[in-house]
Amino acid sequence: MVRDLLAYALARLALAAALAAAIYGVTRLFGVDDVPLYVAVAVAIVIALPLGMWVFAPLRRRATTSVAAFDERRRSDREQLLARLRGERSPD
Repeated sequence: MVRDLLAYALARLALAAALAAAIYGVTRLFGVDDVPLYVAVAVAIVIALPLGMWVFAPLRRRATTSVAAFDERRRSDREQLLARLRGERSPD
């Protein structure tokens, strides 16, 4: 689960960084020297939010599936623990 979430988060951060570098580079290329880096980063984040969900959809689905599986295991373990605390015999 952690690996899938980390891969998705890093991919989205890399997309935002690449977009920021591209925006900053294009502005410099066209001779606009007064665009601060933080403006390029802010615009890149706004663009990267929806674009990352679309571009990295397989990574997002894999991360969501692994989180759901982890949550189901946790729910099952909690139910077993509560049953044992109530004194019920487990069907194992």
